[in-house]
Amino acid sequence: MVGSVVVYNNQIIGEGWHVKAGEPHAEVNAIASVKNKELLKESTIYVSLEPCSHYGKTPPCSDLIIRNGIKNVVIGTIDPYSEVAGRGIKKLMEAGHHVTMGILEDECKDLNKRFFTFHTKKRPYIILKWAETANRCIAPETKDTIAPVWISNTYAKQLVHKWRSEEQAILIGTNTALEDNPSLTTREWYGNNPTRIVIDKNLRIPETSNVYNDEVKTIIITQHLRENDINTCFEKIDFSKNLATQICDILYKYNLQSLIVEGGAKTLQTFIDENLWDETRIFEGENNFIEGIKAPELQGTVIEKTIILKNQLTIFRNHD
Repeated sequence: MVGSVVVYNNQIIGEGWHVKAGEPHAEVNAIASVKNKELLKESTIYVSLEPCSHYGKTPPCSDLIIRNGIKNVVIGTIDPYSEVAGRGIKKLMEAGHHVTMGILEDECKDLNKRFFTFHTKKRPYIILKWAETANRCIAPETKDTIAPVWISNTYAKQLVHKWRSEEQAILIGTNTALEDNPSLTTREWYGNNPTRIVIDKNLRIPETSNVYNDEVKTIIITQHLRENDINTCFEKIDFSKNLATQICDILYKYNLQSLIVEGGAKTLQTFIDENLWDETRIFEGENNFIEGIKAPELQGTVIEKTIILKNQLTIFRNHD
């Protein structure tokens, strides 16, 4: 997500943004929107991310800026993608343009935190999500039906489905699949379904379960070799080693830049213990479980608190 404006004599004369992959970049749209192109030589172009310098799905934006003679360029942050990574800035400076960098850099990085995490840490941006009771239980000790026991309300559930539509993958463990038989889709919100990631060490989940319904691409993390099906892939890992780290390596291989972990306490704690999380979203409900499974233990910085009817949503960021 990139934005750009063109300024002449302290007035914006052009603006644009990157709508989606494969379409013109922000700088292209901003320059194209300027009615009097003669003003470009005396203008400054602002862009939240370093202009590209390579031929991908579109031509290099740095070449476009040079060609239009825009001598002043203000950049929010360097692009960590290996094909750019300072090359766009170098090309502009070598062509005699004045480049200012690092303006509102933290805000520009936050805008593309998934992209930045993927390219700098070689893993997806990881969001942990759970609901807990007032006495910090994530689930009852036992239950009688194969269905989720809801702690949060209907509106919180709809918000979770919206979140699913915004991320590329969603992960659960074996017990969640067996006990709740979830679909992990965006049924309560319009949008794309995330790729399903299911941990199933011994392939105990029945093939009649919703995660095997071929509705959505699914990756099964297991210790057994098995041939892939129509829309289901099997990835073998070593369960005696760091589980979350190996999962991140697999998701990086599949080019998945973001992940919601919606598993049970054990799965969530695995990611916390390996310090592989960036954001945690916790709903607190009104009810209590007399005997329940305790919620994971987490240390982080609170960045937001919201009330959704009688549920409190607290969002943490990993201070590391």
